[in-house]
Amino acid sequence: MSDQILSFNQAIQGIAEFIEVAIHTILYVRQIYPADLFVRRKKYETPVFQSRHPALNEYISGAVKAIAEEMAHGNVDKVVVIIKDKQQIALERFIFSVQNLIPAESFNKDTSVEGAMTAASLAQYFRSFLIKLNMIEASLGQMELDDDASFAIVLELKDDAAPSVTDPRIPPPWIPADTQHTTPGTSEEAELHMIRSVNTGIVDLSLAVQESGEKIEREREKEKAAKLQRKEVAEGKKKD
Repeated sequence: MSDQILSFNQAIQGIAEFIEVAIHTILYVRQIYPADLFVRRKKYETPVFQSRHPALNEYISGAVKAIAEEMAHGNVDKVVVIIKDKQQIALERFIFSVQNLIPAESFNKDTSVEGAMTAASLAQYFRSFLIKLNMIEASLGQMELDDDASFAIVLELKDDAAPSVTDPRIPPPWIPADTQHTTPGTSEEAELHMIRSVNTGIVDLSLAVQESGEKIEREREKEKAAKLQRKEVAEGKKKD
């Protein structure tokens, strides 16, 4: 990995590449698909898991390519990976927050930016992101999903801007998202867990996971039912 100071384009491309790796990791660790759908790889000097399904990989890579284009224009506020149940209710949101520290204007974006970190340092940060992401089950618990669980990638742009159109003959790769899948549609009962953040000197990136109010309420009801069952069993033993 290079010790050269990052340029604007290198920072954007590096972050986009990391987001793609992280999406595959999220799908694996939250068990959205069977484990045998993934193959073990190595990235940023740490083990990662990548989907082997061509259609899934095409969807993810296409979304990340569009995300990179919007980041290059300085339009991205958040990239959100939504974990949904069969009723399309959001249970978890993995939130990549992006903040440009320098304006995405017409300057030489392939020239190293003074004060930015090196590519090698950025890779080490991404390694720590992935290590924490792989241990997320300790904080969130195991997901109990049915076979109809799914995910979606939501792009939230600054100031409610519309996605950029580079070729007017080609429709944009995005469609409007359901409000409850977005961060503004989050309920007050939701809980946010910070995973990691990095300041590249060009773009700030942070990753957090949010448990939806619906998921938290379901877990409370499940715990109440389990306590009631334990109580009934204990009372039954006393009678015996």
